[in-house]
Amino acid sequence: MSDLIAVTGATGLLGRLVVDQLLARTSAERVVAIARNPDKVPVVLEKSVQTRIADHDDCAAVDAAVAGVDVLLLISGNEFGKRMAQHENAILAAQQAGVSRIVYTSAPHADTSETAIVAEHKATERMIRESGLTYTILRNNSYHKNYVPFLEPARTTGAIIGSVRDGQVASADHVDYAEAAAVVLSSAGHENVAYELTGDTSWTYPELAATVADVLGTPVTYQDLSPAEHAEVLRASGVDGPTIDFLVQLDADVAAGVSAEATDQLRHLIGRPTTPLLDGLRAAAARLR
Repeated sequence: MSDLIAVTGATGLLGRLVVDQLLARTSAERVVAIARNPDKVPVVLEKSVQTRIADHDDCAAVDAAVAGVDVLLLISGNEFGKRMAQHENAILAAQQAGVSRIVYTSAPHADTSETAIVAEHKATERMIRESGLTYTILRNNSYHKNYVPFLEPARTTGAIIGSVRDGQVASADHVDYAEAAAVVLSSAGHENVAYELTGDTSWTYPELAATVADVLGTPVTYQDLSPAEHAEVLRASGVDGPTIDFLVQLDADVAAGVSAEATDQLRHLIGRPTTPLLDGLRAAAARLR
């Protein structure tokens, strides 16, 4: 078996950052970037790593992309309703290729959560465990970048709206999660374990509003609505039905405490404090200018 480390979704934000972090730890010859879209391959070609093209709906393409790989990072797909089949294709390809370990980016407490949003992660984790492959599960909490869309509306209206009640989130930055993934991919001692990866501290939505106010330099408050009111505001803003359902359910999960727990596992893996929300949003705001 070779010592190749492959990263799926390598042209996405998390995938690109994982490749960068791997290159800080090992040689480019060991890194394989697997991409779905050939048009985006130049993003990773400049890193001098091997690239392979595979649409995750195409079993033969996935088999070819995983051939000869030792450790595989399966970054969870973002096509709801399709990604279970895509994940299954990748897991089967890993089995057939004799991959020694598969690493999967999951969601908080996916093994016990009953929320609909986490259901596909829960099923994927079960599929991985039942595959007989050695695995590492990275249950990533929320990403700071998820809250960037609040910036411009807050600048205009002075408010952030939601329906999270007093729920909390322990988010971290993409760079933090990418560094943890690279550590797990390139070192031993992570076999058949699941990590609950979070920021060092949890925050509430009023605290998010205060952080956004610091970034924008203008007052911002949080306005909590009922789920029905939240859906109506989104509908009036032109948001489509499926997205409304997703966003309202996401807030319901926050209200239920799904994302509230802060652990030290991410900090331990990367050997430093996680990126504060303020720093993450400031960096994102600077990129938007």
